[in-house]
Amino acid sequence: VSGATKYCFAVPTQPWRLLGLVALTLLLAACWGRKDRDIVSGADQLYELAHKSLNNRNYGNAIQYYENLEARYPFSNQAKQAQLDLIYAYFKNGEPEAAIDAAEQFERENPTHPRADYAIYMRGLAQFTGQHGRIYRWVRVDLSERPPVEAMDAFAAFAELVYRFPESRYTPDARQRMIFLRNRLADHEIHVANYYMERNAYAAALNRATYCMQTFDGAPAVAEALLIIVKAYRKLGMWDLAEDTEKVLLKNYPDAGLPEPKKDSWYKFW
Repeated sequence: VSGATKYCFAVPTQPWRLLGLVALTLLLAACWGRKDRDIVSGADQLYELAHKSLNNRNYGNAIQYYENLEARYPFSNQAKQAQLDLIYAYFKNGEPEAAIDAAEQFERENPTHPRADYAIYMRGLAQFTGQHGRIYRWVRVDLSERPPVEAMDAFAAFAELVYRFPESRYTPDARQRMIFLRNRLADHEIHVANYYMERNAYAAALNRATYCMQTFDGAPAVAEALLIIVKAYRKLGMWDLAEDTEKVLLKNYPDAGLPEPKKDSWYKFW
């Protein structure tokens, strides 16, 4: 061709060369096929060992198998299921932080997975359990005295589950745990309000008790919140507001005990 360079690739025309090319192609395909089968076989074996350990409640071994499976065969179907099983294995092995991390990782990598609701539920359950750690049960710490960070995180996780997956099999249990956590958060506000009352910080106590009453309406702690509000108003000399709040308290909680108000005498020496 004038003015141009012509490129072409020679195709073997001899029969023995064609046969050799076909044989090489088949050999390569067989090697790749065997490699794929080996990957599936190895992933299956590891998953079977992990699942068996999990069923036998040998959670430490199960975790090792699952982690090994994820590291060696990260793109296998078994690795995806291993991620979910790992969340449960960590949780049952008393490692709530690891369970939370595993759940969050699964949610990030698989936002539309059919079992995303399970990952969210387990995240909330691990956070819920974290606030009842073994050390706190041993020393019998009053949970209302602890900062409610785990309770808030668990409540948020369960609320997300209820909102995104109202028909999930885990939603009814999540709703019940949300009620418990809501009461737990209300109790903490009462603890803080009493702390301020004991230190004569009546305005601060009034604010915390009012927040508790408005935010956690219906919680058992609301009765004590109203009681604190009455006491704080009295200490601040706001007698009309104290009387109005007392009426609300006695109407809704007739058994609430109120001390007799003690107004400062006009001749009190400062």
